[in-house]
Amino acid sequence: MTDPHFRELRLAGVSRRYGTQHALSNLDLTIKGHEFVALLGPSGCGKSTALNCLAGLLPLSDGSIHLDDRRIDTLPPEQRGFGMVFQNYALFPHMSVRKNIGFGLKMRKVPKAETAKRIDEAVRLVQLEEHQHKMPGQLSGGQQQRVAIARAVALHPPVVLMDEPLSNLDAKLRLEMRMEIRRLHQELGLTTIYVTHDQEEALSMADRLVVLRDGFMQQCGTPEQVYDFPANAYVAGFMGYRNLLELDVTGASGDTVTVRGADLALTGSNRESVTSGRAAVAAIRPEDFVVGAVDGNGIEITVEIAEYHGRELSVQAVTRTGRRIYFRTVERVAPEDSMTIGVPAHRVLVFRADGAASSAGAVSPAGAASSDGTASGEPSAAASSHPAAAAT
Repeated sequence: MTDPHFRELRLAGVSRRYGTQHALSNLDLTIKGHEFVALLGPSGCGKSTALNCLAGLLPLSDGSIHLDDRRIDTLPPEQRGFGMVFQNYALFPHMSVRKNIGFGLKMRKVPKAETAKRIDEAVRLVQLEEHQHKMPGQLSGGQQQRVAIARAVALHPPVVLMDEPLSNLDAKLRLEMRMEIRRLHQELGLTTIYVTHDQEEALSMADRLVVLRDGFMQQCGTPEQVYDFPANAYVAGFMGYRNLLELDVTGASGDTVTVRGADLALTGSNRESVTSGRAAVAAIRPEDFVVGAVDGNGIEITVEIAEYHGRELSVQAVTRTGRRIYFRTVERVAPEDSMTIGVPAHRVLVFRADGAASSAGAVSPAGAASSDGTASGEPSAAASSHPAAAAT
């Protein structure tokens, strides 16, 4: 059994292949004890593959996994001692809440008195005292997920692995459970590795984000680093820079760059050492636009759609060449309105054009992708989400 108290969990060159398909490629990552790390990316990026390799549900094609100085990728799942929480809860329908929580403890032959104590503690932590004798079918989706989390933490595991645990819940429950998971992480001093495709979820919960694409790590950093300083155009697009404008570089001096298209010209921040005469992508968040030109940046647009979002409007507009621009504003605008919008130069992040399509290797929080990758076929975690697997 692994020690619940450890300094670091280290993945060294972890890879997983299916024939010639690379589901995960050369992942190097060190996770400190008590850290909350989110693996973030779209379907097929390798995040669930990484989690299943950590859990021991998938063998490695290359690389190794170490808990402090002990190599653990050669151990079966039950000897790693990790807690797992799956998207589909993976509860035994014929067992009560208490029996589901205690199943893993029973399999590990924990003494009955200690098992009862841990079940009581877990029930209290997830606030299910009134429901502990019910069957899973009598619970709401949020309550069932709390049971799955309680089962994981009752094991006192060194690491809790969570594979998109909130994706089956409605919006209100997702928000509540986000706060609940973070509370439990802090209260119990857990080390949590959390898989999600939802960037808002990752930003709000994690201490560090690992953004993956096609099996390659694109960026690893704090939420602030990844949000404000995306490593490339791909990360920028995934982290909410909805406007990815393909333009030509007309000038570059230090950190400042000018880019131009047939319908607009902008001055921005040079994030990937782009040079004059090359194609580039200017990334801009919708909320960074203002009505009227600013810093010499002005774009003539015509409003197509204006959605009411309470205090502001979410607007889709087009330039004279048909290029779509997305922005948010508190101004009252309507379809067919023509206007000029602008964006501060430091809010225009300019990347190499190939960064949007690159599947490059691991980069630092402010670094850039540098090598090509291969498309992956990430397996579904559903095959490994049997209740017994979650409880081992």
